[in-house]
Amino acid sequence: MTKEVKIGKAHIGGGGPLMVIAGPCVIESREVVMETARAMKEICERLGLPFVFKSSFDKANRTSINSFRGPGLKEGLTILADVKMELAVPVISDVHEPMQIKAAAGVLDALQIPAFLSRQTDLVVAAAKSGKPVNIKKGQFLSPWDVKNIVAKFESAGGTGLIITERGTSFGYNNLVVDFRSFPVMRRYGVPVVYDLTHSLQLPGGQGTVSGGQREFAPAMLRAAAAVGIDGVFLEVHPDPDKALCDGPNMISLSGVEGMLRTAKEIDDLLKGAC
Repeated sequence: MTKEVKIGKAHIGGGGPLMVIAGPCVIESREVVMETARAMKEICERLGLPFVFKSSFDKANRTSINSFRGPGLKEGLTILADVKMELAVPVISDVHEPMQIKAAAGVLDALQIPAFLSRQTDLVVAAAKSGKPVNIKKGQFLSPWDVKNIVAKFESAGGTGLIITERGTSFGYNNLVVDFRSFPVMRRYGVPVVYDLTHSLQLPGGQGTVSGGQREFAPAMLRAAAAVGIDGVFLEVHPDPDKALCDGPNMISLSGVEGMLRTAKEIDDLLKGAC
């Protein structure tokens, strides 16, 4: 049994229902953000799943210098604050350096540390000291058992609300693979474990100046993860992924989300009922 972590009014772990962390990869506009957050809230309410809205105010790790990065810290946090207030849903976003944490923690219900920064000790410690729950994505270069060191860093700074997310492991060039053994391995450390469905289907840098993706495998991969046992699912969604300004090839259309989540919930309920 993993520990229960509270993000706003939503709970993850402790044998509770699957948490859904979802939203566009990056904040493109207030309109796209509000449309997506409203739709995901309604879907999760119908399914009885706790929901946290995610979108990045800045994508600091992009393939090309010309890639869209987002509105930045100040404007991005203003939009996320509007989501939180108008829709009454918890919000989470990435932080890339310790100096961003104070401002981000003043708005966000939880902080997220990107995979490439998962070993950055100063960032992990500063996030832990914020008092907020923190979702740390396991680096594509780390083994599942390396996560114990991330947990130790976080807890050494007094942090108590850690979540770990599996987003795939580098498999040669421009490709990722998910080792489903990683979920039970990481859950042994007592923290809730989330499956990042859409980033695990990414083909990093696979289109030269942007990343590619294989969203057609999303339903099968989510079913597999739910069957192995997870505490939540992270997925990036968009009203029209093919027109998205970031990670479009691996994002899921809003119209295709509910069926996948319903199936995952049914598998998760069956698994929990058998334990």
